[in-house]
Amino acid sequence: MKNGLDSHTNGDGSEPTRFYKDVTTAEEENEGWRILLDGRPVKTPNRNDLLIPTHALAEAIADEWRAQIGRIVPETMPLTKLANTAVDAVAPNATEVAENVLSFAGRDLICYRAAGPETLIERQKAQWDPMIEWAEDYYGAHLNVTKGVMPIEQPDDSLAALRTACLCHEPFSLTALQVITSLTGSAVLALAHIAGRMTLDESWAAAHVDEDFQTEEWGSDEEAARRRKSRYEEMRSASRFYALSQPS
Repeated sequence: MKNGLDSHTNGDGSEPTRFYKDVTTAEEENEGWRILLDGRPVKTPNRNDLLIPTHALAEAIADEWRAQIGRIVPETMPLTKLANTAVDAVAPNATEVAENVLSFAGRDLICYRAAGPETLIERQKAQWDPMIEWAEDYYGAHLNVTKGVMPIEQPDDSLAALRTACLCHEPFSLTALQVITSLTGSAVLALAHIAGRMTLDESWAAAHVDEDFQTEEWGSDEEAARRRKSRYEEMRSASRFYALSQPS
């Protein structure tokens, strides 16, 4: 029986019919939680065991499988997708994923400021300066700030501190961190969110100071609004995935 997300399309690209009746969860001692479809464990697309670190996350993923009516639609299963990514892609490559997050810190969004107009300058300061201070206070990572887009180097000891902060995460939380970092363009904002320093909406707003300013000045279009909504939902799923993956 095929039951990984890789099997959720037919040869013609359409979604397959739901092939199971019951969805349950079961704990594997000292290993995690499994999702069972008619008693059979779900596998990842790479056919690895899908072992979930917490009961809360396992039940949330199970709910995605339960919610499939008639046909299986992978786009409605973001937590399942993230769990598959954590097991198949992040766990075997944790150091590389952490380095990818760190690459954002080296050119972090909040370190590059506008030269004008004054309204935008003040908004950036209000949203980003507290995060610069937080990174130094929380991690001992002083970050240089500049005007414009020309690259600046960050202190080696600051990057080392942020590297340690990234490497301390296990694969499930590191998966969420990587997604949030890529969506915000800022390792600092992502770290601040998962550390509880910023809410989801606060970190999202901080990542879009420039975009929101331009929208106020020039307006928005429907396509841009759709893309932004989709990215926000992706970030919301990553945030929820992180929260549910943490031990209670």
